This record gives sequence, structure tokens and C-alpha cells, in this order.
Amino acid sequence: MASLAEVRIDEPEEEVSPMDPMARPEELRLLEALLFASNEPIDQATLAKRMPDGVDVKAALAQLQAEYAPRGVNLVKVANKWTFRTAGDLAWLMTRESTETRKLSRAAIEVLAIIAYHQPVTRAEIEEIRGVVTSKGTIDVLLETGWIRPRGRRKTPGRPLTFGTTDGFLSQFSLEALGDLPGLEELKGTGLLDSRLPTGFSVPSPSDDATLREDEDPLEPGDTLELLLAPSSEPEEVASEADAAAEAAAPEAAEAEATEHEVIGSEATETDARDSDEDGDAGTEEKGE
Repeated sequence: MASLAEVRIDEPEEEVSPMDPMARPEELRLLEALLFASNEPIDQATLAKRMPDGVDVKAALAQLQAEYAPRGVNLVKVANKWTFRTAGDLAWLMTRESTETRKLSRAAIEVLAIIAYHQPVTRAEIEEIRGVVTSKGTIDVLLETGWIRPRGRRKTPGRPLTFGTTDGFLSQFSLEALGDLPGLEELKGTGLLDSRLPTGFSVPSPSDDATLREDEDPLEPGDTLELLLAPSSEPEEVASEADAAAEAAAPEAAEAEATEHEVIGSEATETDARDSDEDGDAGTEEKGE
């Protein structure tokens, strides 16, 4: 007699049969087809026009929404219209990171160079070196790149912010330290500076020292917010266009003024001629008498 351990009972495996299509209401399949094929959300009234008579569209939509709730695609209602959307917890699957290359304007490059060589430097000092007003947008762009940062506040009336470069600036331009920035002779050799420079012209030696100087105060908690909310000044491009328009209008004004002088001169000549004629006639009459 075989032991119990040797007795094998073959039990039939349960087969998972697919859901019977007839068991699922037909209106759900119709709604799925309409919503899937549409590239825009559909309102309930439009869906009801496409459904057979007697179908409770509202109840069918609620049932279909419940069926899709645990799936990767959900049936959602947006602005009183229905549509299929990716499940909210799976949004990270649709996220794509890309690097956007943005070209700095000439003004931004100039401001960055001034900050790199003259740091710590205030906005007013930047404008004094450049000779033009620096728009807030230029500073904002450089702050967004992470290449400059507010260091502190100058101990002068108004306590303006001072700016300096960051480690991101060194990494971007492959510099070990700020001292590796090109000097006067290197800039001349690359053609970035004119060989005939003014007497006494020099390129400052930048420092990596992050310690605040004697004329700087540390930043306060609200300084970053103040920097973001600072009013923007007139963009440099607008100022340049205004200057160009003024220069273009100057020759026309000069030409109009010259024409006016010519007209006045011609009138004066005619007046002098008439006066001379009258004097001549008067002299002739005196001789005749």
C-alpha cells in the first residue's frame, strides 16, 4: 500500500477565462470609442446624441470612470467635459529633461566681465564703467544662470547690493580660480583689446576671497526678495533705438534749419534791394529839382 506521501492528487488548475464581452454593457464600449477617438474633451450632451435611445449617459460615465480609476489612464472631467488623461501619479513618466542653450546678449557679457574683474561691484559702478544704464533684465539673466550672486551691501548711502561670481562661473569657463582670467597682455594678444590703449590703462586682478570687505555689510534675510521685486529700468535696447532715432532726426532738423536761414536770407536781400531802389529814386528826384 502506498504511503500518503506517495499519493499524488492531480487537481485541475483553475483557468482564468477572459471577461465575457456580453457581461459588460454595450454603452460603455461606445463611450470608450467616442472619448478615445476625440482629440478634445467632449461634453455630456454631445455624447448623449451619439448614444442609443434610453441610455443613461450620466450613470454610464460614472461607471466607466470607476473602471478606469486604478488604471494608467483615467477618465476625468475637465470644464464640464470628459476626456482620458494619464494617471496623475504617473506624470513623472512623461517628464522629459532637456538643456536649453541661450545666447547671452552683448550687454549681459559686458556686465558679466565687469563683475568678474571688479567684484565686489554694485550696479551703479557697473553703469559707470559701461557708460550706459544697465537694465534689471540683464542682471536677472545672469542670476538665473547661477554665474553671479549678491555678496553683500556697500556701506554707502542707499546700501546698494554688491555682486560677485560663483563656483558655477568657474565651472562654466573651466577656470581653476579667478586669477586664471586673461590679463592685459593676453587680451591684447587675442585681439580683444586695442594695441593703442590710453595711458595708465590696466586690467584689475580679480580675487577669489569670499570674505566681505571692510566697505561691505552682510546680506539680510529679505535682500533676495528685494532683488526679485526691484523695478526694472528702461531696457538698453530701447535707449539705443531712441538714440539712433535722435541721430537720424538731427540731419533733417539741421537741413530744415538751413533752409529756413536761406529763406530768411533771400527775404532780407529782397528787402535791401527794394530799399536801395527807393534810395536811388529819391536821389534822382532831388537832382531833378
